Amino acid sequence: MIKHIVLFKMKDRSPETIEAAANVLRNLQGKIDVLISLEVGVDVLRSDRSFDISLTAEFASLEDLQAYQVHPLHQEVIKYMNEVREQSVAVDYEI
Repeated sequence: MIKHIVLFKMKDRSPETIEAAANVLRNLQGKIDVLISLEVGVDVLRSDRSFDISLTAEFASLEDLQAYQVHPLHQEVIKYMNEVREQSVAVDYEI
C-alpha cells in the first residue's frame, strides 16, 4: 500500500476559499478506480505556520499512484489547485 499526503497553503486563506478548494479535492472520491481511499481535512488552528488543507490518499501500489497522477480528473484538479494555492508539499510512503 502507498499513502500519498499533500498539504496546501492557499493564496486566499478565507474560510470560503479554503472550503471551495477542499470540495474540489473531495470530488475525486469514487471517480478514479485506483484511488482506494481519500480524506481531505481543513486546518482548525489557522496559525501562520499552518497549511490550510490536507489530502491523504491510499493506493494499492506505486503503479496505481502513478496512474492517479496522470488521470485526466486529477490533472484538472492539479490545474485548479495550481491557480489557488500559494504552496504545497507532499510525501509518499509505503505502509
